[in-house]
Amino acid sequence: MANEKYVAYVGTYTYESSIGIHVYDLDVKTGKMTEKKVVPINNPSDLIISNNGKYLYSIADEGVRSFQILKDGDLKEINGKWTGGMRGCYLDIDDEGRYLFVGSYHDGRISMMKLNPEDGSIVGIADGVFHKAVGRNISDRSSRPHINCVKLTPDQHYVCAVDGGLDNIKIYKIDYENGKLNMIDIVRGDIDTAPRMIRFSKNGKFAYVLNELSNTIDAYKYYEDERGPEFERIQTVVSDLNNDERECTALDIELSADGKYLYASNDDMNSVIIYKIDSKTGMLEMVSLTKIRGEFPKSIAILPDGKHFLCACHDTNEINNFVVDNENKYVLMDSAPINVEMPNCIFIHKLA
Repeated sequence: MANEKYVAYVGTYTYESSIGIHVYDLDVKTGKMTEKKVVPINNPSDLIISNNGKYLYSIADEGVRSFQILKDGDLKEINGKWTGGMRGCYLDIDDEGRYLFVGSYHDGRISMMKLNPEDGSIVGIADGVFHKAVGRNISDRSSRPHINCVKLTPDQHYVCAVDGGLDNIKIYKIDYENGKLNMIDIVRGDIDTAPRMIRFSKNGKFAYVLNELSNTIDAYKYYEDERGPEFERIQTVVSDLNNDERECTALDIELSADGKYLYASNDDMNSVIIYKIDSKTGMLEMVSLTKIRGEFPKSIAILPDGKHFLCACHDTNEINNFVVDNENKYVLMDSAPINVEMPNCIFIHKLA
């Protein structure tokens, strides 16, 4: 890792002074970030990098846009396409770079965008599905579909559309040859939990669903049999440990590179909680809870060696760097905040 070079890409809202994707040189030993460029794009609220490390894809007001990642981490625009609905909020991509999947909070749509793996360009819309249903509470966010997250299963056979408005996750089988999405199952969460994110364990045997309104994490066994994908809930843990009855919402979950730890962030309490994952059972055990500087910790990025993590605090316009020692169960802020307007997501990328 000593000779490896990394960059961090930070997606932002561009309502005020930010103009797009901020590109930083990143020292993964210390977590120190040095800004090198800002790539203009309207409201890049989520980013994803292709499995081969050559291309970056971003949400934009106009749809989605693609970029070539240059040798120094700079971005060269390739093209952009409309997704068939309102602006998206979340992206995922299959391992072979054939399709980009877009989740939209505002209109409850999942879009399947065909890509050209040869040059990273976006060809156009292959398929799209609007979620249609009425939520439990007609007067608030649970009154209609809101897709918060789209994530492929580890086997790459299915894509999970996490719907916080309907308290469920719709599972679509991916027809790669014909570019089609076929819904085959629904994982139903508890009422008024508002599932927000799903992550799969490194061994592909477990799934973790962060619930925004209930501040819980549901752990599932995941496997595929002759009936299709199976999600078996095995545990529910509280993600905020809030004792003062303040309203609190869960925001993000991420796994460490070694797959041993799961990190979760919470708004209002402004905290990051770390769990140890039992590799055999998938069960979670709390390691530490840290109050962080800044408000609305919308995104977490864990450095490759697991000794630091970055936290993007959207409402206070900063990224904070923390040193972490999970063996001794402590987390400490390690440097001055990096100022950036309305950060939404952070992606760490190793340069070729």
